[in-house]
Amino acid sequence: FYYGAGHTVDEVSESDYKGCKLGNAISSDSSGTTTIALKTSGPHYFICGIPGHCTGGMKLSVTVSVSSASSAGGGDDTTAKTPAVEGGKIPAVEAGKSAPSASSTVALKPLEALVVTCVVALLYALALS
Repeated sequence: FYYGAGHTVDEVSESDYKGCKLGNAISSDSSGTTTIALKTSGPHYFICGIPGHCTGGMKLSVTVSVSSASSAGGGDDTTAKTPAVEGGKIPAVEAGKSAPSASSTVALKPLEALVVTCVVALLYALALS
């Protein structure tokens, strides 16, 4: 995430995300350049921890999914896909590449870039309104 002064990126629980509840962040950063590795599949919730910002729309829900696909050789491999973002879907990235085994961490660099782009666009749009 890239953002200006006066904002934070807080990873929060689903209930805190839905209610824009501040103060219970799983992690929080206000450096202006926050990198969060999404190492697990499933939903991840982010809000701006400044009072009034989340309720004003400065929040983001990302769902990381991994699906199975058959390879040309007949065996099964796992293909990492980019997440569905609240309000829309992001198309798959690198759909033909195999993901690491279940015991290793999934690298999601394209995902991080997409998340950053979405947050910057959201923050910019809110700053203009």
